[in-house]
Amino acid sequence: MSRDYQAVLEKFQGEQKELIPILQSVQEEFGYLPEDCFEKIAEYIGIPDSSVYGVATFYAQFHFSPRGKYIIRMCRGTACHVKGVSKAADKMRELLGIDVGETTSDYKFTYEEVACIGACGLAPVMMINDRTYGKLTPDKVEEIIESYKEPVEA
Repeated sequence: MSRDYQAVLEKFQGEQKELIPILQSVQEEFGYLPEDCFEKIAEYIGIPDSSVYGVATFYAQFHFSPRGKYIIRMCRGTACHVKGVSKAADKMRELLGIDVGETTSDYKFTYEEVACIGACGLAPVMMINDRTYGKLTPDKVEEIIESYKEPVEA
């Protein structure tokens, strides 16, 4: 499937120094970096597509497959570990039916684990998009995930 990258690329001058902002713009437009974008970007700025791919894979901010509407980031830092984040994480994987780095088949949730969220006083903690949830238990995780599911209309 070929996408039209023209609208994204025309915001730039086609200079090599613009590579990261171009990658960021493509990801913002499509939600991830589609496989066919590397060749188009490379052609636009005049470098090998392997160089574009190399830069994209170096930075954790770039994603190579579609992601969910809700990005769940479970903290795996020391304070969260000590306070029992493993039980909350196990419950999360059970509820969603996916593992770390995966997205549900309906593209609703993507589950990630991060080194530290920086909210140690709330340990164990997770974020869903920009919202922080602390003092997690398996029951609380289930309650939180249920709150993100749309009600079924009768």
